[in-house]
Amino acid sequence: MFSDDPAVLVRRLAELRVEHRDLDAAIENLARDGSGDEVQVKRMKKRKLLLKDMIAYLENKLIPDLDA
Repeated sequence: MFSDDPAVLVRRLAELRVEHRDLDAAIENLARDGSGDEVQVKRMKKRKLLLKDMIAYLENKLIPDLDA
């Protein structure tokens, strides 16, 4: 799925965090304005959760294995 190179993982992690933060802001704006349709907001929230899972996965890959 992802490279094992720490530099690549860190770069991808930063990209995912930016996307997650942007989605959070977009969802908040749609909710505040009431201009977004419900399906669109649900899709955005689903994508945000997926990003959260991907971020956690990459963070765990960056933690060195203590048993090694």
